[in-house]
Parts: sequence; structure tokens; C-alpha cells
Amino acid sequence: GDSSAVRVGDPVLAMGSPMALSQSVTLGIVSNAELVMPEWLGRRGQVQQDGENVGSLVRWIAHDAQIAAGNSGGPLVNINGEVIGINEIGVGGLGGAIPANLVNTVSQALIADGQVRRAWLGVSVQPRLKHGTAEKGILLSSVLEGAPADEAGLKAGDIIIRVKDTDVDAQFTEELPEFNQMVADLPIDEPISIKYLRNGEEHQTEATLIERERAFPQQHELPEWGITARNLSYLLSREMQRDSTDGVVITSIRSGGPVGDARPRIESDDVIVKVGGERITSLADLRAATESIIEGQEDPVPTVVTYEREAQRFMTVVRVGLRELDDPSREVRRAWLPVQTQVITRDISEELGEPDLTGFIITQVFSGTTAEEAGLEVGDFIVAVDGEPMLASLPEEADDLAQLIRQYRIGAEVELEILRDGERKTIEVELAQSPRQRREMNRYRDARFEFTVRDITFFDRAERQWDEERIGVMVEEVQSGGWADVALMESGDLILEVDGEPIPEVEKLRTVLDELEEERSDSVVFKVLRGIHTTFLEVEPKWETLDDE
Repeated sequence: GDSSAVRVGDPVLAMGSPMALSQSVTLGIVSNAELVMPEWLGRRGQVQQDGENVGSLVRWIAHDAQIAAGNSGGPLVNINGEVIGINEIGVGGLGGAIPANLVNTVSQALIADGQVRRAWLGVSVQPRLKHGTAEKGILLSSVLEGAPADEAGLKAGDIIIRVKDTDVDAQFTEELPEFNQMVADLPIDEPISIKYLRNGEEHQTEATLIERERAFPQQHELPEWGITARNLSYLLSREMQRDSTDGVVITSIRSGGPVGDARPRIESDDVIVKVGGERITSLADLRAATESIIEGQEDPVPTVVTYEREAQRFMTVVRVGLRELDDPSREVRRAWLPVQTQVITRDISEELGEPDLTGFIITQVFSGTTAEEAGLEVGDFIVAVDGEPMLASLPEEADDLAQLIRQYRIGAEVELEILRDGERKTIEVELAQSPRQRREMNRYRDARFEFTVRDITFFDRAERQWDEERIGVMVEEVQSGGWADVALMESGDLILEVDGEPIPEVEKLRTVLDELEEERSDSVVFKVLRGIHTTFLEVEPKWETLDDE
């Protein structure tokens, strides 16, 4: 549809998937065919995306058809079913759509060239002042140093009245996007004439516009550093008051990663300028330096890093490399009474009518253990061990029984004095070998899918009532935004299979994922157990992004 034909009052339909609900259609009317953001809404009314003021080129079609998160990118259509806009923003119940004519221009450029090239003059503009002397034109509010406008001699305060063959005028904010679009569509690397007013006198100059680059270059992940980072664009370097675009600016830091652990601390927006004595001018330099540092190394390598923050230059040491999770040390096996307990607190003993009662209440007897064989039951009170009274009466004394038991040898028999249903009895129990704790289990962190798993423990089986036949690896952590997170994997999931291959332990998972990467599988399917239900999580990995990084 032709968005220039849209008029206030036209009925419109907004389509999309708000809140991930598909097949949504809402009805409204157009309230403003040339919407711009008011100055009180954010920084001078700017809608920022990737460092750009979206409203500098867009005048939205405002409408009151109900939209929500998920409508963005969905069509706004007129009553004839023609697409007149693409919904993008919502402000206080009012929706804003990018006009279809602008969308069409962009889409045709993408189809033809795979990109949209825009000319750049290097100025910011505003409507001419209400009480100024000029009766026409557009006011230059700023001219970026070194930009085409600066080289052409233009200065802040000048009023442009003509560009090439087009007269320009902006009395109102709504007229600014039209000027910016006109400039963006001018030929690149060709001189164009500009007529302007300075102190009331008319002047003319020529400016050779260059291609407008992204304000914020693409972010890239650097797993060996535990950061995301980007190159410095000309505009970004000027915003950061830097003399050049040399260096790599850090955009985020993973807690506990190599950079996150560095002292002195490196922060987001710091710029890495040197690594191990090598000058860093771009991400390509940083990647090359990283490969040189970690080549042939199994462990992270301490590396001196020089970085800049505003006008200061700092040095720190970063341990560069993917740190394998430590093979956990095997703690000394000790004697263990296969039960869980809680302290008999004073409140409990008083309510039971036995204020002098101290010791422990059995809250769980582990199935298939010596405690179950000896006849211990949930609810038994342990009041003495081998004749030694249990005096615990405070919650903080909860570990006293376990500490006492650890002093025995594995396989020893202890005599427990039990209070059950008001009767005292003695039960002999053989002490077992303590199971491995969660902290002792083998772990594996997969940098491709960005999750961490470990082998399952005796306690996992007991808590979740799994039998000995249950195999799998326990998901401990899922990194936000990674492939596993996108596939909706969660901490606490038990991975049972990968592409139909059973996963009995973490080493098997590592092997299977290595093979799948080698095969460049289009998709990887994880079968997981979540609670009592199994589910299949499908990931479509872009293996080439790992190659790029």
C-alpha cells in the first residue's frame, strides 16, 4: 500500500504475535500520519537502537489498534488489506508503524544489494529558532569534527537553505526526518552543492558525502576472554572522545570469566589497546593475539592487557583461554549414617511435653541402605549414640550428629538409642561409606551450547526418587542467550539423550557434541527429564559462527 495516502481517521488492522500469541488481529484508527517523539520522552524524544536515533529518519504512523511485545515487525494494514506500515513502537497505548513507502525502499535495496547504503554529512539538525532572523532553512545544531560537513566549512549555527537542487525548510520537528532521508539518499563520494546562511549572509559550498557506517558495529563474543566486544566506529570513537578508531571496546563481561576475574578490574566500555605488548587496533587483531596466546596451551595463559577508560590508561593481567572445569578432588571417604535429620529444638520438645528431650529427628531414611535394613524409620528420635547423649537443641547444631559419625570407621556398627511412639529402643546400624557430594562430581562446560552439566549423585537419585537404572547428566547452569537457553533448556534438567544417543555421564556428552560439530548437523535434539515429564529440545546451531570467532 501507499503510506503517503494514509489519513487521520483511517481504520487500520494490526497483525502479529503479541506475547507470542499467533493469529492476532486488532482494530483501530490512525491518529497521526507523521508521528515524532516529543522531547520530554527520553533524550530529546529519541528512540535509540544500536546507538542510532531511529526517529531521525522515521515519522511513524500512529494508531490505537492494540499492540504488545511481539507485534513488532507485524504489518499494519488498511481496510483493503494493503500493508501500509510495519509496527515498531508502542507508547502509552499508542502504536507506531514505519510507513510502507520507507519499508519498500529499504526492502528493495536489501533484495538488490544485500544492504542499505546511506550517505552521511556528519551533522545534527533542528528546526530553525522561533525568534531567529531566518525565514527558511534548517538549523545545524552540531557539526562533527572531521565529517564531510566540517571539511566543507559548515559550522554549528549555520542554516542550510538548499541542498543540490532541493530547497529545504524545517519550522517543526516533524519536518526533520524528511531532510535526513533526503540527505541519506544523496550520492556517495560525489560532491554536492550546499547553500546556507551564516549571520544572515548567503554562502555556498561543496561537500562530498561518505557512506554512513553503523554507530555501533556488530558485537562479537570472545569466549577465551569471557566478554563480548566490538570495533570502534568513527561516530562511537567521537562519542567516547577518542582520537582514533583503534582498539576494541568491551560491551559485556561474564562474571567469573577471565576478564571478570582480572584485578585491577576491567569494566564495560573500557577499550583494549594492547595485549602482551602487541598493539590492538581491531577485533581481528585481538583474535589473532588470542590464537597466538592459547596455541598449544591447555590452561589459561596469564597475559598483560593494556586498556583505556576515558583519559586514563591501565594495565592488568587476564588469564586468557577456555578454562576446563577442574576435575574435582576426591574427598576422603568417611563413615556415614544413611539418614537425613533435623534438630529437636526446645519449641518442639516443649510442645511434645518433654522439655528435656534433645537430639535429632529422622526426616528421611535412604532406600536400600544399612539404615533401612536396620529398621530405622522416619520420625524416630535419635537421643544417644553408643551411650553418648545427643544434646543438640538449636538449629545451628544440625551437623553435630554427622560430625560424630565421621569419627568412626566405615563398616563399624553403632548403637542408636531411639525414641519411637514414646518407647525407647536400641537399634544397631552398620555405618556406610559416605556418597560423593555434588561438588565432587565430574563437570563439563560446553562453550558451543553454553551450558554446564555434571554427573548425577546418590542424593539426586534419593531426592528425585530415581532408581539405579536412571542415567543422564544434570544441567547446572544455562548461560543467558546461548543456544541451550534459546532451546529453553533449564537448570535442573536431566539430559537423557542427544540425537537418540543415551548420555550416561558427562564424558559421553562431550564426545557426542564433538562428533555432531564435526558432522555440522543441521539440528541437535536433547531429550531431557524435567520433573516427571520428558521433553525434546531442538537446537539449530550455526556452526560457522564458532569458526568466525
